[in-house]
Parts: sequence; structure tokens; C-alpha cells
Amino acid sequence: QAVLNGIAPDGGLYMPSEFPELKFFQRGAKLPGDFNEIAYEIARQFVTDISISDLQTIISGAFNFDIPLKELADKNFILELFHGPTLAFKDFGARFLARILAKYVEHEAKKIVILVATSGDTGSAVASGFYGMDGIEVGLLYPGRMVSDIQEKQLTTMGGNIHTFEVEGTFDDCQELVKKAFLDTDLKSEFNLSSANSINIARLLPQSFYYIYACGQMGKTGDDIIFSVPSGNFGNLTAGLFARRMGLPVERFLAAVNSNKAFPDYLNSGQFTPRKAKKTYSNAMDVGNPSNIYRILDLFDHSVSGVRAQIYSDTVSDEETLQTMRDCYTVYQYILDPHGAVGMTVRNRYHAQRNKNQTIITLETAHPGKFAESVKKALNIDLEIPATLRAAMDRKKVAERISTDYNNFKALILEKFR
Repeated sequence: QAVLNGIAPDGGLYMPSEFPELKFFQRGAKLPGDFNEIAYEIARQFVTDISISDLQTIISGAFNFDIPLKELADKNFILELFHGPTLAFKDFGARFLARILAKYVEHEAKKIVILVATSGDTGSAVASGFYGMDGIEVGLLYPGRMVSDIQEKQLTTMGGNIHTFEVEGTFDDCQELVKKAFLDTDLKSEFNLSSANSINIARLLPQSFYYIYACGQMGKTGDDIIFSVPSGNFGNLTAGLFARRMGLPVERFLAAVNSNKAFPDYLNSGQFTPRKAKKTYSNAMDVGNPSNIYRILDLFDHSVSGVRAQIYSDTVSDEETLQTMRDCYTVYQYILDPHGAVGMTVRNRYHAQRNKNQTIITLETAHPGKFAESVKKALNIDLEIPATLRAAMDRKKVAERISTDYNNFKALILEKFR
């Protein structure tokens, strides 16, 4: 029900009623070094209506790429999450969701329509995960002029069962259109509507796997590890908190945000106030009203002091983002993408303020080749663009430009997918 609906009937987000205590974290237990073993052990705690063999097949098909953990310096690590087919961490959730959803609907008579609001990388990951699936149509909504050229090409050149809408607004406007559609009784009577955003619990859950895997790679249980998480819609951070609730004793999470600073402002004031999204170099994080903040509040019983105890957050400007990209390349010969650079900036600040010798893992969420213009601006080098991105750049953009008017969007959905 949670997977198929995406969003609850009252407009809220699905949450686990309880979290399992994983055997990985029992006294004396050793974390597995195999990612798929971790993925299966966690997934089977939540997915109880799919056979063991089918679940294992879903996992082995979804996670067939590397997740390297790289040490830049003593206790300064990068977890590379961009080795999937669309070169962004969104491949973890999108590929798992596509396969598990296909299993649930294989005998459904009603057409499945997946609606996705994307600030950049989610859309291409979802398009890749669902491309060519019989009986499933995908509608991608992205904010015009607020994604990189390469991201836009990835979003708008798939064709087939992938349909793209360029919205005259921000990511939050896209997200609002999708949320309204899920609550629309006319659309729900016509289609099986679902979401592949991180509002869908099956998109978010797989992201908890790599937090545990990273600690396993280090031979640690996580008790002295901190994760710096580039954060926009806060699904990635929420997944880390899920891992912690399942027993991973992470010391703290750093929520690294760009100029869209509703979350650090909430930690400072105790009041969460959505605001209009601002455009930055780290565009996948350009979110003014992050959906998953409500899951975070739920995890901490709406106690701001509880959130502060577990999460440190800070904001990073575009200029600071570029400077960190320069510093990282100069000192470590490592090329960060702008999102990873936001995470590294906050990591460095936190480390300097605490002056403790703590292990901090920064999540590098996208291949720098997806942001070649920012890399050029920061480092004055021309990156070699990966072949999959070059192929997308050679294809023709096909996208329908729409306003933020919901009635027009609804009419268009009915016309396209009926």
C-alpha cells in the first residue's frame, strides 16, 4: 500500500510503525562487507509479501555497481555513490523501487502512472529505472532553467514510456503539483498513481543500506563515525537516520545545505518555515520546503532539542562551494561535484570547530562530469564527460512546458495517459 500510493490518503508521508534491531549490531557481531547481503537483510525486515528468491533477484538486479569508499587523508573519507547508470546516488532508490513496484503490479489491470518531481538527478534515475516497463508510464516534472544542461538532456531524451514536463517554477512548485495529483480522486479512479520521489518509502529505504556498508568497509560499527550529507529534500539524511534507528551507532550527522537554508534556520529558531527555493550551483539541493523534514520531525517526536543532539547543519554559498572544489583538487587531486563540495565544506567546518580526531565520511552524490561547467569555473579544467552523458547530449530534447496551474496539469495527465 505504501509503495503503490506513494503518499498517504491524508497527504502525509508513510513511516515505519517500528524499526527492526538488526543482527549486524549485536554485541560482537561483524558488519558484512557485501553490499547485497546488507541490502537483503534490511529489505526483508520491511518487505514481507514478496518471496525470498524474488527479493534477492530484485536486490542483485538493482545494485550491480560499485560503491567505493576513498580516504583523502587520515579520518577524512569520501563515499562515492555515483557509479550507477545515471551517475548519481538516486540510482539506489530508483532501481530498487522500479523492480519492487513492477513485482507488485504485475497482475494489475489499471495503468500505472509514476509522477516524479525532480530538482535534477532523481528524474534521470527514475527514467532509467522504469524505462521500457510494460504497463507503466512515467511523468517527470522539473523546474525550467534550474537544472544543469547535462541533467536536462538526461531528463528529456529518453522517450518511450518516459514523459517530461518543464515547469515554469521551482522544484517546490513541481513537488506541489505531484502531491495534489496524488490526492485527486479523478486521477486515482483512472490510474494507479505512485511516486518515485523520496516521499515514497521504497525510494528512501534503500539509501539506508550504504551507511551500514560504509561502516562495514572500515571494519567499524559506526560508534565514532560522522556522516556529512549534502541535503536538499532530506531523503538521504532521513535514510541515515533510519539506519541509526535500526542500530547503526553513528555519532552524528551533518546536514550540509546550500543557500536554501530552511533546515539550519529551524535548528537555530525551533520553528520550521518553508521558503522559496534559490538557484545555486548545487542545484539538486535547491529545495525551499523539503518534504522529508516531516519524517525527521516524526523520528524525534517534534523535539528540536532531540534533532539538534543528533544533527548539525550549516549553509554553504556558491563561492564557498567553488573554493572547496579548488582546495580539494589542490590538496588531494580529487575532483568534487558541487553537491559533494557542499558536504565537504560543512565537514571541514565541523572538524575545525570541534578540533577532534573523528572519522567523517562525506557522501559524494553525483559524478562531477554532470556539472562540467561548475568544475570548469572552479578548476579551469575540461573534464572528460563519461560516455553515457555524452550520448544523452547528442539526443534531442523533448519536453512539454507547463505552468504551475494544477487544473491544466491534471487535464494534461488525463490526455496523455488515459
